[in-house]
Amino acid sequence: MSAVTDSVRIAAPSNPVTQSVRDSLVVAKRNLIRMSRIPEMIIFGLIQPIMFVVLFSYVFGGSMNIGGTTDPGVYREFLMAGIFAQTVTFATAGAGAGIADDMHKGLIDRFRSLPMARGAVLTGRTLADLVQTALTVLVLALVAVLVGWRTHTSVGEVLAAFGLLLLLGYAFTWVGALIGLSVRTPEAATSGGLIWLFPVTFVSNAFVDSSQMTPWLRHVADWNPFSATVQACRELFGNPGVSQSDAWPMQHPVWASLIYSIVIIALFRTLAVRKYRSAAT
Repeated sequence: MSAVTDSVRIAAPSNPVTQSVRDSLVVAKRNLIRMSRIPEMIIFGLIQPIMFVVLFSYVFGGSMNIGGTTDPGVYREFLMAGIFAQTVTFATAGAGAGIADDMHKGLIDRFRSLPMARGAVLTGRTLADLVQTALTVLVLALVAVLVGWRTHTSVGEVLAAFGLLLLLGYAFTWVGALIGLSVRTPEAATSGGLIWLFPVTFVSNAFVDSSQMTPWLRHVADWNPFSATVQACRELFGNPGVSQSDAWPMQHPVWASLIYSIVIIALFRTLAVRKYRSAAT
């Protein structure tokens, strides 16, 4: 009589970091596929920044004093860093609305039943939004070139500027994620995402030289994280608009932009994941 022994292969538990990365990429792929099936989301996301480029360039171009001149071409180059930064930050509203929609439809409850990392749902969503933002920025850059925008530095510096823009957009997407988890409807998330974005983007050096503001407002604008990224991009693009401010972020805008973005990601990702876990229990 022979005994047959079946060897049972016991799978070792996967590394939590590896599992989180894998799950995040799966969720990101899911959201990218969803976006591709709703092309109007991408189209409407492109129309707004293009309108800003055309309107600000041709309506306000001849009336803005930049570096002692009102030349529309100078203002156009000054403007584009601000438009790029505004575009990546306004993606925050869409991220918040998308997460609120998933919450409203009960998608979070479905993910709860799966053996996946909790933070992967939010990370995957923000990565998908980052891809969409990168596509928007690419199209916007092509439109900017058509209306006369030019860079005057090396390819590496230009790519570094776009990297800072995408990092800022990713950081602000986590703010949108927290807002989306904190409200009950996608409409509320969209409104909540835009309310704070307008003062952040307009009380800055994006569209006007901050030196022309009143002293207290100039101080706020110079220490605005959004302004630091705009100023860093102007330096890396070689565009006009060198700040005369003594504020540290304006004197070291590249470092300030990196520090601001990393701090925002660390803070709001922690808050958003904590909020997600409490909402999913």
